[in-house]
Amino acid sequence: MSSRDQILAAVKQNQPDELVMPSLAHFFVTPTENLQAEFTRVVEGIGAKVFGVNNTEEVIKQIETDFAVGKVRIVSPLKEYSTIAEEFNGADNHQLADVELMILPAHFAVAENGACWINDELFSERVLPFIPQHLAFIVNKENIVATMHHAYQLIGDKRYGFGTFVAGPSKTADIEQSLVLGAHGARSLKIFFI
Repeated sequence: MSSRDQILAAVKQNQPDELVMPSLAHFFVTPTENLQAEFTRVVEGIGAKVFGVNNTEEVIKQIETDFAVGKVRIVSPLKEYSTIAEEFNGADNHQLADVELMILPAHFAVAENGACWINDELFSERVLPFIPQHLAFIVNKENIVATMHHAYQLIGDKRYGFGTFVAGPSKTADIEQSLVLGAHGARSLKIFFI
């Protein structure tokens, strides 16, 4: 028997007894308060804005109020925003250098930390949520979960090439302990619950 085999045999003989995994049931209790209100409280506390809207027209109206539509570049993979946004064809990511606002769909939102889950099912280019000056997510108001434990139940068995939670806007206070928004991503984040 080689030294390697002796070591592996010794390790195999000295395994600890298997233990039952602890219960996480207390994490899966959905809070009784309104999840959208809790999400809004958390995400606005970290610098984002939340809008409850009834339809796409209300989203467009708010964007027209906040941005100089027609004068700044707005991009979205969502066809329903084609009146104010151009569709990115994915030919060259360098074409995104001057994007002011990116309007993207999100799968769901997490009330606990104000994050939105996005993955490559929704759009083909990974850079889309990170390259613009400003970012807007469109989320179905029914798609809010209470905690990250609930979120991982939704995504744990799925297959995707890219996925991320975004809670923004991006920020850092590393330099002289001065808060800088948009340090490595969008300077602002708007979430529209439809």
